[in-house]
Amino acid sequence: MHTIHLIGISGSLRQGSSNTAVLRALQEALPPSVSMTLLPLDDVPLYNQDLDTAEPPAGVRAFKQAIGACDGIVICSPEYNFGMPGVLKNALDWASRPAFASPLKGKPVLLMTASPAFTGGVRAQANLREALSGTLARVLARPPVVIGAVHTKITNGRLTDAASLDFALAAVQDLAAEVRLLRGAAAA
Repeated sequence: MHTIHLIGISGSLRQGSSNTAVLRALQEALPPSVSMTLLPLDDVPLYNQDLDTAEPPAGVRAFKQAIGACDGIVICSPEYNFGMPGVLKNALDWASRPAFASPLKGKPVLLMTASPAFTGGVRAQANLREALSGTLARVLARPPVVIGAVHTKITNGRLTDAASLDFALAAVQDLAAEVRLLRGAAAA
C-alpha cells in the first residue's frame, strides 16, 4: 500500500499558533501509512490579478505545486469575526486559479478549527466549507472537528488533550479512507 501524503495548512501565521500546534500533534501521531507536511502561508503574497500569470510569485508557485502533489489537505483554522482569517482566504484564492482547473479541484480536504472560544471556531468552518465549494475541492463530509478552549489543551507547542487529539486523528483517518477510495476509483 502506498503512503498517503497530506499537507497541513494552518490558518494562522503566529509563531505560537494553536492551530499549528494541532497540526504538529497530528503530524507526529499519524500511522506510518500516512505522512503530513506543514505548508506555511508566510510566502503567499496578497492576491493581485496582475500577478496571476503563467509565472506567479515564487511563494504562490510553491504553494500550488504542494497542493497539486499531495493526496489530501488538512486545514486547521482559527475563527476571526465569525469567519476564516484573511491570510487563509487569500491563499485559497491563489490556489483556486485557474478557475475550474486549479490544484484544489477534486482534492480531498478535511476542515478543523481551534479557538479559545467554547465554540471552537465552528462558524469559520461554515465559511471555509462555502469558500472551498467554489474551488471544486472535495470537502470531507463528517462531523466537524472543532476544538474549543484550545489554549488550555496545548503543551510545548502540541495539542495534548487526549480526547481532542483522538477525535482529530479519527478525522484524518477518514480523510485517508477517502483518498484510498478515490485511488481505487481512478484505478478502475
